[in-house]
Amino acid sequence: MVLRSRLFTEPLALIGLALVVLVVVAALGADVLTRYNPIALDIRHRLQPPDWDHLLGTDQLGRDVFARVLYGARIALWVSLISVGSALALGGFLGMAAGYGPRWLDNALILVFDAVRSFPTVLFALALVALIGPSLGTIIVVVVVTAAPVYGRIARTQTLSLKEMEFIVAERTIGAGWLRVLARHMLPNMIGPLLILASMDVPVVITIESGLSFLGFGVRPPTPSWGSILNDGYGFIRDTPWPVIGGGLPIVLTTLGFTFLGEALRDLFDPRLQRTQ
Repeated sequence: MVLRSRLFTEPLALIGLALVVLVVVAALGADVLTRYNPIALDIRHRLQPPDWDHLLGTDQLGRDVFARVLYGARIALWVSLISVGSALALGGFLGMAAGYGPRWLDNALILVFDAVRSFPTVLFALALVALIGPSLGTIIVVVVVTAAPVYGRIARTQTLSLKEMEFIVAERTIGAGWLRVLARHMLPNMIGPLLILASMDVPVVITIESGLSFLGFGVRPPTPSWGSILNDGYGFIRDTPWPVIGGGLPIVLTTLGFTFLGEALRDLFDPRLQRTQ
């Protein structure tokens, strides 16, 4: 109850929550919030300024920018949630295995984590795109491979600190298997920090997806993406700035929303702050 009341009284937490809800509502309600098809062409009305029919104007092919922004939110959230969720699950499992398992397994997984993290994310993404081609699946693979070691290291550290505690030793003494110990006792004690990190990784993934789509290595046309909207608008920015604004503003708002919310959750779940209540 105290955590909930603090969440709804902190200004940054409220701003972050409002921005996240705004993005989610825009993505889920795209079919209701606009009557335009995001990929329908209307060359006669290309590069129009905003009006009541086209709230953000039209692009170089006459497509409604507002509709493309709304449907682009679906792509951004879908990619980020799938990839971050997969990285969290994979990294958390490997991290717990490294911390709870034998020393040779710990050393092997740490070596894998360090090797993967040694590659710059952008270079790894470009190499993978060149190897298997641009697609949403490629973006998800890039994020899962590069983010899982981060979650793995956190889970390993938490596991190492918990495995010698009295309640864990007591569980092992009465014959509890490793799967029961990890799932029933260790996971609930470490899921908080992992979820906070995941919430702050969502805007990072959205930025990666938008950046690759901007470069032409992500979502393939004519599928709407915030990055592709930016790319389309950049070539016609002297004629109209609205496609660039429509593609860039959602990225900024989403980044601020998830960052503010993640910072607030981190402060709320900080044990040192809880002891001061």
